Amino acid sequence: MDTSTSLTNSSSLQISQFILMGLPGIHEWQHWLSLPLALLYLLALAANILILITIQHESTLHEPMYHLLSILAVVDIGLASTIMPKIIAIFWFDAKAISLPECFVQMYVIHCFFCMESGIFLCMAVDRYIAICHPLRYPTIVTEAFMVRVIGFMVLRNCLFTIPVPVLAAQRLYCSKDEIDHCLCSNLGVISLACDDITVNKFYQLMLAWILVGSDMALVFSSYALILHTVLRLNSAEAMSKALSTCSSHLILILFFYTGIIVLSVTHLVEKKIPLIPVLLNVLHNVIPPALNPMVYALRMHELRRGFQRLHK
Repeated sequence: MDTSTSLTNSSSLQISQFILMGLPGIHEWQHWLSLPLALLYLLALAANILILITIQHESTLHEPMYHLLSILAVVDIGLASTIMPKIIAIFWFDAKAISLPECFVQMYVIHCFFCMESGIFLCMAVDRYIAICHPLRYPTIVTEAFMVRVIGFMVLRNCLFTIPVPVLAAQRLYCSKDEIDHCLCSNLGVISLACDDITVNKFYQLMLAWILVGSDMALVFSSYALILHTVLRLNSAEAMSKALSTCSSHLILILFFYTGIIVLSVTHLVEKKIPLIPVLLNVLHNVIPPALNPMVYALRMHELRRGFQRLHK
């Protein structure tokens, strides 16, 4: 068989869609999970929209910290909305098919929003570091122009660095199996179906995790280590309590976010033995933080609570 004939046969074998099977091992009763997941999604939408409306209408909340919180709310809405409608469609209507272009777009958006959330947490950590460790210089450093540059850099960084993920996946040849044991188009789940070599894909996924999310995590925890060092040197217990309260909500969410990433990475080691665990954790890690973030901020931030109260009057 000559080369041209081989290429023609390979092209004819290329599949046109993937089948998202849902949660592996519990396909028969996975629809029972649709209700709590749908409620989490609705909670995430309602809570984050309320955060956005409150910050927009309250002039006292037009500060850098709350601008970052607004961006986090938009990212959370985008991340949850990228995956939840399709997951609910799979569970309720058995709509498992997804075209290759739709799958690659979903893959890109998930990676972009996920990295953007990590980047926003880094911006929040730096904001708290400057506010607590260099309070007198805070107004001159964290200006409106500074925020625009930082946020612009984060958007550009995450949008550009995540482009190769779906591009590399789209270059693979999918000629046999089309069933993905997942509820969404995860990069590793998709490329595992490829008939050709996926070494480059795995390498870039690993590099993306270490360079973007890994560096964000290291800088975040370094910022909070410096904050803790500064706070412990304060002579006043009242000043120490006030300094800790200003960043406690950020630290709670940051710990939850990065702990989830670490746990999710570890569970991939047992994926072949218990495939349900990493898939379920992946889904939950994309829907629980968007629902949890605004609740933690509402409980921990007095100014935001007062904004909620004035909004409802």
